[in-house]
Amino acid sequence: MTWRLRQRVRAWRPSAGAPQGERDLIERVQHLESIVEGLQDAVYRQAQKHDRDIAELRNRTDPAEIARALSEDARRRGL
Repeated sequence: MTWRLRQRVRAWRPSAGAPQGERDLIERVQHLESIVEGLQDAVYRQAQKHDRDIAELRNRTDPAEIARALSEDARRRGL
């Protein structure tokens, strides 16, 4: 969707003789486009972090990993 919006905004550049209201509107749309792109980047980074966290939790709850951690804990406590 953003790609289509970008294409329309680029095609709708104000000419030198365009009314001020039209130039203001285009500048506002361009500003909103940059905000949306920033939001998309933030959502992507958060999704990547979430995926890493889930993978780490899966590794930590793997039966073999739990057994290893319990064995290490027992050795450390002298059990």
